[in-house]
Amino acid sequence: MPIFSAKGKWVLAVALAAGIGAAGAFAGPEPAQGGEQLAAAGLAQPSASADQLFADLVRHNELRNAQLHDYSAVRTYAVGDLKGKIHAKTTVRMTYVAPDKKEFVAISEEGSSVVRHLVLNRLMESEVATAAGQDHRDSSITPANYTFELLGQEDLGVHHCFVVAATPKRRDTYLFEGKVWIDSTDFAVVQIAGHPAKKLSFWITRADFVRQYEKVGDFWLPAKDQTFVDVKLYGKKILSIEHHIDSVNGARNAAVAEPSTVYSAGGTK
Repeated sequence: MPIFSAKGKWVLAVALAAGIGAAGAFAGPEPAQGGEQLAAAGLAQPSASADQLFADLVRHNELRNAQLHDYSAVRTYAVGDLKGKIHAKTTVRMTYVAPDKKEFVAISEEGSSVVRHLVLNRLMESEVATAAGQDHRDSSITPANYTFELLGQEDLGVHHCFVVAATPKRRDTYLFEGKVWIDSTDFAVVQIAGHPAKKLSFWITRADFVRQYEKVGDFWLPAKDQTFVDVKLYGKKILSIEHHIDSVNGARNAAVAEPSTVYSAGGTK
C-alpha cells in the first residue's frame, strides 16, 4: 500500500475535486447563435416551466453545437490558497476539434512539480479522455439528471438571465447541486455555481465551484473556473482556470508561445 506524505494527501484531495470540472457537466463548450437565427429555426421561447426552459436550452444547444467546428484557447491553471500563494501554475493552449477531440500543448510551468503532475496534468488528461468518450459520464444538465426550479431573473453584467435551481436526481460526484444562469436572449449558459452531489473523499469536507462563460462572436465559451476546496488539516485551497480564446472556426487571433509538451488521449507525448 503506498504511503503519501501530508502534503501529498491534500494534493490528491484537490485532484479529486478538480476532476469534477474535467469530467463533469461543465467540461464542454457552450456555443451560441444570435437570437434572429434561433427564432428563424422555430425554437420555442421560455415558459414558466423550468423543465421546459431546459428542454428549449437543449434544442438550442444542438443547433449551436452544429455550427462550432473548432476553437482554441490559452488556458492558465493555478492551485493556490486564500492568501494568494500559488503552489503551482501551468499555461497551455487547448485545441478543440468537433465532435470530440481535445489537445493540450504546454506553454509554461512553474511551482511544485508534484502539484502540477497530480492535479493539473491529470485534470487535462481526464478532460481529453472524457471528450473522446473514453471516460463517459452522463453528467449533462438535462431533466434526465436534474430537477429544476425557476427562481427568477437576474442581470449578470450585460446579460439578462433566468436563474434556475438544479437538484441532482442521484448522488454522484459528476453531478452538482446549485444554480444555473441562462441568457434570456441566446438561451446559453452564462454561469453555473454549486457543489458536487456526493462527497468527494475523506479529506475533502466541502468543494464549491463557479464556472463563467463569455460570448465570443456568435459563440459562448468557457471564461473562468474556480473551485474552492476545504481540506482536512490544511484549510481551503483554490483551483482556478482562466480561458483566453484565440481562435474560433479558423478565425485566429494573436499567436501564443511555442509548445513544449502535448497531452492527448494517450497521455503525454
